[in-house]
Amino acid sequence: MKNSREIALKILYEVDVKKAYSSISINRNLRLNVNELDELFIRELVYGVLENLIFIDWIIKRYSKVRFSKISPIVKEILRLGIYQIIFMDRVPDSAACNESVKLAKKYSHKGTVGFVNGILRTISRNKNNIEIPDKKLMPIKYLSIKYSHPEWMIERWVNEFGFEFTEELCIANNKKPKLNIRVNTLKISRDNLMRKFSDMGLKVYETRYADDGIVVENPIKITDTDEFKKGYFQIQDESSMLVGQILNPKEGSLILDVCSAPGGKTTHIAQKMNNKGKIIARDIHEHKLKLIEQNAQRLGIDIIETEVFDALVLDDDLVGKIDYCVVDVPCSGFGLIRRKPEIKYNKSLEDIKEISQIQYNILRNSSRYLKQNGILVYSTCTIEREENIKLINRFLSENPMYKFVPIEEVNCDDMKINGRDGYIELFPNIHGTDGFFIAKLIKIY
Repeated sequence: MKNSREIALKILYEVDVKKAYSSISINRNLRLNVNELDELFIRELVYGVLENLIFIDWIIKRYSKVRFSKISPIVKEILRLGIYQIIFMDRVPDSAACNESVKLAKKYSHKGTVGFVNGILRTISRNKNNIEIPDKKLMPIKYLSIKYSHPEWMIERWVNEFGFEFTEELCIANNKKPKLNIRVNTLKISRDNLMRKFSDMGLKVYETRYADDGIVVENPIKITDTDEFKKGYFQIQDESSMLVGQILNPKEGSLILDVCSAPGGKTTHIAQKMNNKGKIIARDIHEHKLKLIEQNAQRLGIDIIETEVFDALVLDDDLVGKIDYCVVDVPCSGFGLIRRKPEIKYNKSLEDIKEISQIQYNILRNSSRYLKQNGILVYSTCTIEREENIKLINRFLSENPMYKFVPIEEVNCDDMKINGRDGYIELFPNIHGTDGFFIAKLIKIY
């Protein structure tokens, strides 16, 4: 059986070389017989390396006599694991980090690299309190990039948009482990009753700050194995995402279209807000993702959702002018999810943002045509990029005068340090403790 470090190595290799999503790779590899402590250790190793990848690679480049590009991918991952333990994990002795890394090198690489791995890690162990990074005043962008492991182009963009101090706070928040949020299925149980059940089970729980149906769980090991999950009492969903359904605030009996619905957290929440009365057309381009919605809906006791394979970039003439509420949760750069999926930092580029913002605009333009007069549209993304958010919405409104903002009254915006009365909200990990998110609420006035 593979030990914890070996499993972490496999996951990191899959993420780096095979471009797997960290969450999916972790879940797949933890299906093995892994106990609770080992699972926590593996998760810490994987996410710790990914969160601090640029800084760790900076250290490798300073201490390796072999050019970084010449080091094989598997050896890079072994070094990254070892360095993370040495620099960031006080409870792991440096000697153990070195010895275990050498064992991995013996098993997964050729004989000549064993001494190389051993030499670098022991040198770093001796010098770990003297590692220099770029000067904050002389090279502020590079300083933030190395210290917090965010690409320089991203740092420069955020500093120009939000300022240096805000960007540093954002980077710090992006590298912190997020709390697990769950959404109570109020069709089956109240928030207070579910919280009591969790407390009786020994879980530490408290209410989310902004979402009416949310609970934060401090110690959620294997929470989806509980009877409460199997009975459909809750759904895992970040608080920011819960606010989409809350802000949409649909009436019972309405006809709703969710144009990019998978995996269905928002869709099922909207059905819950409608007391399971009405109809929701849930669409996505991937049939296998729609099956996730169907499975969750069945578990949650929801039967008003009809799933359809449909491309949101294609206009459906049959639905033009017939929808009461439209949810437009578009594909995005995902930079609001860095604390959950740290590899996003390294897999996206400025060109990706420009390309996807045009796709977002085309989806929004199509979706807006489905509304009846006085119909409501909620546009949302899980990114903090204003080119994908408020700038895109302002462009849409300037070109489509039959739509206007609706003041957001369903959330305590004064408490959020934002002005929802303008018809949109921006959420940031460093301010609100949620995923980075954007939600705009529009009405079709004629």
